[in-house]
Amino acid sequence: MTPGPLLFARYAYPPNSLGYCGADETRTLLEYGAAGASDAGLAELARTFEGAWPYLTLIAEANMIDDPLDPRVVEAYWVGNGLLDCVRSKDLARHVEDRFRGRLGRTWQHVVDSVAAGAVAHHAFHVFAVYPWLGLLRTGIVDEPLRVLDQCRTTPALVEAVGADGARVLARPLVWDGRTLALGPWVPRLVRWQDDGLALVADAQPGDWVSLHWDFVCDRLTPTTTRCLERVTRRVLAAVNDTPATLGALG
Repeated sequence: MTPGPLLFARYAYPPNSLGYCGADETRTLLEYGAAGASDAGLAELARTFEGAWPYLTLIAEANMIDDPLDPRVVEAYWVGNGLLDCVRSKDLARHVEDRFRGRLGRTWQHVVDSVAAGAVAHHAFHVFAVYPWLGLLRTGIVDEPLRVLDQCRTTPALVEAVGADGARVLARPLVWDGRTLALGPWVPRLVRWQDDGLALVADAQPGDWVSLHWDFVCDRLTPTTTRCLERVTRRVLAAVNDTPATLGALG
């Protein structure tokens, strides 16, 4: 099994490379990921991701796992697994309240309702419920919020072809019908698999299942983890679609 800090780095690298979260250590994350290396320094870097780290501690505590960077915990947050079912709804709601309520403004009730409707402590919950983009969609601003939501979530994809710097994959985009957010049909998509000659998944081949974050190939998935990721995504989508809310203040 991939060491937890290394697995975390693979998913954290794409947003970090764009300046969205974590310490200014983009090259370091990429080098760790490309080398398949993991040590205490990488674990320390993971703690700088203020959005993701509290979810890891929540999942670990709920499952009586000492290390938030246990690979099972990291997989639960980014991809999904049975550990998510052990996080009680009231603990997830309290987690978000403790860390984000001051920034959520009027959307706080929406987050609480999403948890009550079945959302779990997965990255998709943070993207769809805690971030403001779904609220923006509901105000009629569509293109940019929909793009960010689709890029920021963890997405399963099937590799069709691999080129020098990019790959063509099949993936299901998010679609918005004016009322609900859903997964659309499988469509071709061009994504990146390396930066500066370094890749997190260096030997992806046509027919492989992979995960995407900000259109970068992060990790290889199995058919089972692919189904799990889509199932968790659908679960969170159902929860947030069931709880319309006004636009909030989180930036």
